[in-house]
This record gives sequence, structure tokens and C-alpha cells, in this order.
Amino acid sequence: MALEEKIKPSREKCEYTSCYCEENLLSPMRTERFLCGGRRRDGGGQPVVWDYHVVLLQASSSSVVYDLDSELPFPCSLKRYSSEALRSERGIRPAYHRKFRVVPAHSFLLNFASDRSHMKNSDGSWKMPPPLTPPIHTTESRMNLDDFISMRPAYGWGRVFSLEEFLQTHLGGASPSS
Repeated sequence: MALEEKIKPSREKCEYTSCYCEENLLSPMRTERFLCGGRRRDGGGQPVVWDYHVVLLQASSSSVVYDLDSELPFPCSLKRYSSEALRSERGIRPAYHRKFRVVPAHSFLLNFASDRSHMKNSDGSWKMPPPLTPPIHTTESRMNLDDFISMRPAYGWGRVFSLEEFLQTHLGGASPSS
């Protein structure tokens, strides 16, 4: 079976819990890449700012992105996603340029752990209700989310890219418009 045929979930078949993007794509992620970075849905033409965001990238000759928080098609071609969701960094001060940590799915599935403590208030209440599934942990860790969302290349798994490097690698240099 070709890699492209292994992952073709519909949006309806993916479990979704608002604000838990790192957990939402676990079932379709069994053979692809965790991509941390980017932006969410169209904010009425304005950028949507995230501390981090997670999507699934199915890298191939015609790469596609699975983003449950986007209003774009599911999946969406990486070319369209880069144009309509990521957009250009023109006009954005370099200090605010985005970075992307791309982690092979097998590394994510073997190593990612979250006790969901980042989603609790200081009094222990939830900022947003958690998924119904149990928290994800490994034998080595109960919480290592920061290693996955850190944009320091020496930490965590995978590789950190600038937007330009990411697009050059996955689209052959096509840049998002606007």
C-alpha cells in the first residue's frame, strides 16, 4: 500500500477537543509527521496568533496538511495551506517570524507525553475541558510537551525550520502569497 493510501481520515472520523491540538491528530498520525507551528483559521483576514499549533503533514510529491482547527479543506494541499493559512511573513518583524518543528510521526508516537497540566489553572480547574481519552505518557515521561514545542534546535525531536526553509523543503521553494 502506498504511503498516500495509509492516511486518508475524514474530519468526522478524527476525535476533536478544542485547545488540545497535540492530541487531536493521534489516530491519523500513525505514519506521518507532527508539525508544530503555523496558524489556525482565518481571523477575519487578520492573523491568528498561537503559542503553538499542531497539524499533521503527509509529506509526498503532493503533500497535504490535516488541521482540525482550520476552515480549509481536510486534508488541504500544502500549497494552498501555505498560501491561505500560513501566509507570507512580509510586513512581520523578523523577531516574530514563525518557526516549525517537524517531527516524524513514529518519533511523536513513541516519545510524546502530556499530563495536560499546561491546560490547568493555578487552582487546578481546567482552562478548557480535556479530551475523554486518558492523558498520553511513555515509560520515560509523563510530560514533555515543551520538548516538542520548543523551537531551539538542540531540544526535542525532529527538525526546526523557518517558514522559508519549511516551504523550500516541502514545496520546492514555493512561497505563500499575500
